[in-house]
Amino acid sequence: MKTRKIGTNGPEVSSIGLGCMGMSDLYGNTDRTESIATIHEALEKGVTLFDTGDFYGVGHNELLLREALQGTKRENAFIAVKTGVLRSPDGGWIGMDNRPQAIKNALAYTLQRIGTDYIDLYQPARVDPNVPIEETIGAMSDLVKAGYVKHIGLSEANAETVRKAHGVHPISWLQIEYSLFSRGIEAEILPTLRELGISLSAYGVLSRGLLSGKWTKERQGQIDFRSFAPRFMGENLDQNLALVEALRQIAEEKQATVAEIAISWVLSQGEDVIPLIGARKRTHLADAFGALNLVLSTSDLEKIEAAVPADKVAGTRYAKEQMAMLGVE
Repeated sequence: MKTRKIGTNGPEVSSIGLGCMGMSDLYGNTDRTESIATIHEALEKGVTLFDTGDFYGVGHNELLLREALQGTKRENAFIAVKTGVLRSPDGGWIGMDNRPQAIKNALAYTLQRIGTDYIDLYQPARVDPNVPIEETIGAMSDLVKAGYVKHIGLSEANAETVRKAHGVHPISWLQIEYSLFSRGIEAEILPTLRELGISLSAYGVLSRGLLSGKWTKERQGQIDFRSFAPRFMGENLDQNLALVEALRQIAEEKQATVAEIAISWVLSQGEDVIPLIGARKRTHLADAFGALNLVLSTSDLEKIEAAVPADKVAGTRYAKEQMAMLGVE
């Protein structure tokens, strides 16, 4: 497993990370045994970066990660945790809270659930419009000074917010969706990250399965998060699947899968880009590991981007209400 550095002077982690959210939330039924086996296989293949959130499954994901990492040396797992999103007892979404006291309180529970005395990287999952980012990052900086957190990140923040946060405490990465279907960050956000020496933690690299090469119209009615995502609806889905088919032709020429091409494209965007692979099953990891061995030439990249023009992707990545919470597009 090759590694990539987080930030300018940060630690080295595996060049791909494992996003654990789907093991607890949003993508339908899960199997605890298979989830733990998936984490174990990732460890065996050299993955060191594990991404979770205190609100994933309302704490379930952190407890699952604790169980799966039993027997693993703490220093061999880089654990990134998102916080600040509020849930109700019925699993609903009821806002966010990034006040300093809330941030510190949430970490106390996270440390207990994961069974550790520090978190490698801590980040607000969204920017709270009611709390200045300087206050949120100031609280996280206090946690760094106290030894409970090693590094601070951001998620779904625009360039201006990144600059403000970085002025309070060095930001190690920005986590945001980035894929062949989501390239909006290239205009302003990505150049800002590179100017400041901040890494990109890229999630949604397969656009929630659209770029897996396995999604079909017959799965359109599948009841999970994607039921409400505009890219999976009606004519939008037709247009997006047509782009996938164009990508499939290139994949076949490279003797690769569509997913391998999509993941490899993200990996090819720079050593400061670290893709997160969301997986619920061991079979979901195969394309990720295959992408690590796939070399895309300049010509390949040009063909891929011509086959999937950024302005031809139909539909936003979240529903209207959720898009309003992002503040980045």
